[in-house]
Amino acid sequence: MPSTPKGKLAVGAAVGKGFLHITRDLGLKDPFTGSVELVSGEIAEDIAHYLITSEQTPSALSLGVLVETDNSVVAAGGLLLQLLPQAEQSVLDTIEKNLSKLPPISSLIKDGETPEDIINRVTEGIEVKILETKPVCFCCQCSRERLENLLIGIGKEEVSSMLEEQGGAEINCHFCSERYTFDKKDLENVLIKIESQGKKKDD
Repeated sequence: MPSTPKGKLAVGAAVGKGFLHITRDLGLKDPFTGSVELVSGEIAEDIAHYLITSEQTPSALSLGVLVETDNSVVAAGGLLLQLLPQAEQSVLDTIEKNLSKLPPISSLIKDGETPEDIINRVTEGIEVKILETKPVCFCCQCSRERLENLLIGIGKEEVSSMLEEQGGAEINCHFCSERYTFDKKDLENVLIKIESQGKKKDD
């Protein structure tokens, strides 16, 4: 990947033009997907553009990755700020001023600054209260039970077809790509549950 004169990875040049598709699990029957055209190819700029365009939420987003010469990642992180509806103009002005002085996020993380430290930098001059902290992790709410419920939801005819034609089923989570395998016995149990639910409805 090419670099800019300042040593910044030229992500935009590598990504190019196209569309950004964001899928969110809101706990509804189907996930919500929104799309916007890429404005620069830079990840933070394009996500901020999506939030403003698709969700009408004024947002500031900063992402950073510090890479060694051997391509190993030294530090990586991000900052997302979104204004509440009743935010005063003075708050916005202060945050914009603080953001203009903020060093790269990856550099702050490399130097050992905590999320709270970075928040204090961005909100300098504003009284803030941290309500909760959580460890950052890559995780998904998918489970074998949820995927089994999905099979139950598609109905007896579809599951029977899988059983007869394939002798099983393999389902990949749409979000994390975790693979779940259901063998012949598993599908037979799914059919039993479908029939049981049908009898309850009849009663």
